[in-house]
Amino acid sequence: MKFRNTRRRRVASVSVTALSLLTATALLAGCSSSATTSTSDSSTESNPKQSTLTVAIGSDIVSLDPQLQGDLTSMSVADNIFDTLTVRGADNELHPGIATKWKQKDPLTWEFTIRTGVEFQNGEKLDAAAVAFSINRLLDPATKSPIVELVNVKSAVAVNSTTVDFQMKATDPLIPAKVSLFGGVIVPPKLIASEGAAAFAEHPVGSGPYSFVSRSQAESIVLKANPHYWGTKPAVKNLTFKIMPNPASALAALQSGEADIVTGITKDAANQLGANPDTTVKSTAGIRTYDLSIDTITDGPLANVDVRRALNEAVDVPTLISTVMAGAAKQTPTLVPSSVYGYDKSVKPFEYDVKDAKALLKKAGYAKGFSTTLSASSADSALAQAIAGQLGKIGVDAKVAVVDPQTAKSDIIALNKRRDGGLYLMANSGWTLDSVSFLQSVVKSDRRSSRWNNPEADQLIVAGETGTVPAARLKTFSTMQKLLKDQAPFVYLFNVNNTYAMRSTVKWTMPVTGILSMSSATVK
Repeated sequence: MKFRNTRRRRVASVSVTALSLLTATALLAGCSSSATTSTSDSSTESNPKQSTLTVAIGSDIVSLDPQLQGDLTSMSVADNIFDTLTVRGADNELHPGIATKWKQKDPLTWEFTIRTGVEFQNGEKLDAAAVAFSINRLLDPATKSPIVELVNVKSAVAVNSTTVDFQMKATDPLIPAKVSLFGGVIVPPKLIASEGAAAFAEHPVGSGPYSFVSRSQAESIVLKANPHYWGTKPAVKNLTFKIMPNPASALAALQSGEADIVTGITKDAANQLGANPDTTVKSTAGIRTYDLSIDTITDGPLANVDVRRALNEAVDVPTLISTVMAGAAKQTPTLVPSSVYGYDKSVKPFEYDVKDAKALLKKAGYAKGFSTTLSASSADSALAQAIAGQLGKIGVDAKVAVVDPQTAKSDIIALNKRRDGGLYLMANSGWTLDSVSFLQSVVKSDRRSSRWNNPEADQLIVAGETGTVPAARLKTFSTMQKLLKDQAPFVYLFNVNNTYAMRSTVKWTMPVTGILSMSSATVK
């Protein structure tokens, strides 16, 4: 099937707040596509203001090494510096990136044809050997990457200078989708070999539209346009990501002109801008999904399924959406939002029922309630406090423990090692737009963020990851969602809209994944 010559998500014009999503097109095979033609940049050179864009983000990145991070904010910065094998276009379909075409040669081999003439920003050649190195580095346990999307890949082999084979441990229909973001980033092997991983993380070098200039931890990351970029060159020459965890300060920066785009804000906060002609607020459908991760393994009340069901019935999700989220969210029956492949509309959300929730607690032996902890990022403090208040109505004293956003990211990645007997407010962004992406890291018992040990769930995750028959995968996802509803290992909440505010001089639309690919942005 033919693909238009589309430059990544950076050309996105489709309609989460940030912490960290395509469809069942995983058996898709791309056909050849030549590199996009570079656009003239003369229009921005005459006006310095047009050559600078500042994007306010709610938290700092985890690492500038793209293979040592696993959250959406870090990937958003990396996506401007690095290229991936495939890309997500404005139409939400897969398109060629560094790979011009791909196909499944047999059940355990995916073949990628690599674009020629591409160089890293230091002049190092990007060829099949660089691609194979990048994939194998990600897979190497010594790298300690939190990225799990390529769990079914055994190794990558450079067959020749333009061909790379993925040799699989198990079948995986989503491989082309999984290499469009986290799993498909290409890094320079010679630079890493000569300077080491630590130096690379301090000064990353990719092949993307922007190159790294500087980083001031917890303050900003500065990039500049890559003049030798193989694709369409960005219109904005200087790009700064400014870390601004306080939404009020970020919005004030927007109004003063210190920031051009503010991401990760609630609709209610954005509405405070009013009818200011200098700013524009957008709130479009997103896929970032919130829930409470429950420690189901440590002995105590949360190990009891009736208690977990009671928690779900005690949380009034529609009220949370209308108040805390200002209507910019949609309730989810389980962990899977309605807009992704495999969603089962027959599975209904828990109904808010305080009386029945109390009856379930009594049945479980906790008629007088119990105490627990509810940990959350400071960015989600209002939501955590509201949930704690609702749980208090059934006698559950959930003591809210707020941590900074950076710590929250690290904690969520390691929840499997932190079975502390409590609840953790978290958000997941299944950027492949397939159900398994919302489940794999938080459900399967040996994965990084899981606190649930259920053999049936483990088997279903494997089936979802490796199955190649669409009808069978749909059945797997349906069974998984029914099991999630029945066993309630999470308190299910909602998926949030992408809400962001911009200066009226800026033209850019956030894709449904929430990735901040900025090379398509223009400034009047």
